[in-house]
Amino acid sequence: MNNSPSIPLEQLLVDQFRAGENKLMAHDSDKVKAIRKEHFQRFLDNGFPSSEMEKWRFTDLEEILDQPFIHELTPEKPPQNIHDIFRCEVHNFQSEIISVFNGWYLSEKTGLQTNSEGVVYGSLSDAKKVMPELFDRFFGQAAHGNDNSFVNINTAMAQDGVFIYVPKGVQAKRTLQIIKMVNHEDPVFVQSRQLVILEENSSLSLIHCDDSINHKPCLINTVTEIYVASNAHLELYKLQNLNNSSALINSTFIRQQEDSAVKTNALTFNCGLIRNNIEVALNGKGAHADVLGLYLMDKQQHIDNQIRVLHNAAHCTSNELFKGILDDEATAVFNGYIYVKKDAQKTEAFQNNKNILLKPTATINSMPFLEIYADDVKCSHGATVGQLDQEAMFYLRQRGISQANARLLLMYAFAADVINAISIEGLRNRIDDMVKKRLRGELSVCETCVLHCGTPEKEYFFDIDLSKL
Repeated sequence: MNNSPSIPLEQLLVDQFRAGENKLMAHDSDKVKAIRKEHFQRFLDNGFPSSEMEKWRFTDLEEILDQPFIHELTPEKPPQNIHDIFRCEVHNFQSEIISVFNGWYLSEKTGLQTNSEGVVYGSLSDAKKVMPELFDRFFGQAAHGNDNSFVNINTAMAQDGVFIYVPKGVQAKRTLQIIKMVNHEDPVFVQSRQLVILEENSSLSLIHCDDSINHKPCLINTVTEIYVASNAHLELYKLQNLNNSSALINSTFIRQQEDSAVKTNALTFNCGLIRNNIEVALNGKGAHADVLGLYLMDKQQHIDNQIRVLHNAAHCTSNELFKGILDDEATAVFNGYIYVKKDAQKTEAFQNNKNILLKPTATINSMPFLEIYADDVKCSHGATVGQLDQEAMFYLRQRGISQANARLLLMYAFAADVINAISIEGLRNRIDDMVKKRLRGELSVCETCVLHCGTPEKEYFFDIDLSKL
């Protein structure tokens, strides 16, 4: 069923689901079919969220949803060689690439793959056929559409995406990298789904990249469910770099069991509008989560980070740090929510959101919130909004550094906490380089810039006490 520019996206999706319901759920079990139908009904009842809703009052989607999007129910024919249109190059960093093109899993191989370390991955559609019991056990169990009907319509209509399964005891050394590319001549609504399962005593590092190849408008709706079993460890890095005509709704649900550890790091470089919904539930004793983020926005870009950390078991710890640098007329929202259940004693939960506004036209709405029902806990939250430290600026200028370079150094020092938390050296160096370039507003080398990205043959050294920045 093709889209007509006169049909609103919401109505298009409803019509497509009703017309193609049997085909959409042809390979689903009765359990999954029931989940899909329930989520479709919720979408039918609520429609897309609006700024009249409390959770969306600072993120207005009206202008975006007014565009004549198309929504494909079957995959387009991909380019013969995807590397001809996009290539991810990270020096001194080797990863195993998983490609997703316009929302559809892309591979020359058929069926699920098992790599040399024992990690199983492939398309979501193959997973439900090859591993139906595992798929039925986890699909749709963590993702909910409370205040977010994008999750509802994704669950109802998800056809493809990425499935990753790390069996018990598998310690994956090689990083998996999901590269999601959007390249369409028409405004397109793209939906994809990720299901990631780590069994007991396993580990995985995963990179999720969102990239647009051309400058056409698109609306991307991604839902990721992640299950981390007892004593399993996951590192998840999200790299978001799309064109200014695009919007990304990214919803991630993580469920942790006893003594598990998760680190997530959302790194936002470019996009017209981004909404990151991240929910981490610590459901087993001794679980730990680091939830980090860095956003660098300018022009009229908008970033909305909605973070929920749920302490449902005792002796769990979490650390939440999000930093943002906003320029021009960029806008940002941070809504950090920490919940501590009644029996979740000995909880330690810390939350911090720090922002620098480079111009008075940039704005941030920061709303940290704690809801605590246990009495033996250590919890704190904080939010700061300000400009560059003038004392630090003076300190740098006194050492012969130009005002422009002093600004760059201060912004870079501000972002360093989040960058340095990246434990993969090659990736950390690449992100470090991208941040330096993004802070200049360009991805090119300027010979007079003190940061001098990507040119190791020429280095600058300054006798500066960085602790004073």
